[in-house]
Amino acid sequence: MEPGDQVKVGQSVVVFTHPEHRGEAFDLEGQQGVVHQVLHDWKGRPISPTLPIVVAFGKYRAHFRPEELTAL
Repeated sequence: MEPGDQVKVGQSVVVFTHPEHRGEAFDLEGQQGVVHQVLHDWKGRPISPTLPIVVAFGKYRAHFRPEELTAL
């Protein structure tokens, strides 16, 4: 996946930081968004993040594993 790709959340991913549901459990399964960033390095050094794909749902952004997303 690369920045700009359209994706859909294919597995149940529960967040508590969604702006419209702050403090409540909100499942992102089925939501569609755009890949904002794929994390490979930090300040020029390679990294291995647990949740490397940042997806933007409007102004809200969340981090995902590759297996949690489906390309559209």
